Amino acid sequence: MGRVFLVELEGRSYSCRYCNNNVALADDILSRTFNCSQGRAFLFNSVVNVTSGPKEERLMLSGMHTVEDIFCCCCGELLGWKYVTTHDKYQKYKEGKFVLERWRIVEEMMEDLNGEAYPSSSDMDNP
Repeated sequence: MGRVFLVELEGRSYSCRYCNNNVALADDILSRTFNCSQGRAFLFNSVVNVTSGPKEERLMLSGMHTVEDIFCCCCGELLGWKYVTTHDKYQKYKEGKFVLERWRIVEEMMEDLNGEAYPSSSDMDNP
């Protein structure tokens, strides 16, 4: 097996809950109203730093779909699935999109990059 090169994301992003590996940008969310067997899920246009499992037919609330489970490429945890094909013409918008289960990811906020510290009133010595 070859070397794994990870994509670093800048800005608001989501990471694997288990190893903190970046997996998606918040700007790539298409819908926050998806559901999975464990609760809420987000539909993403694209994800990074994941691997795909084999294609399988799966009956979901919206009908039969061909999907691939997606896993974190660092720790191997299941994060969600990718819609490969749909069997209903009204579900075609899902093809090629990714669902990440909300409880398996954490939101990362962009940190203050200048790193300068400014003293507050509690940091000052009292005369």
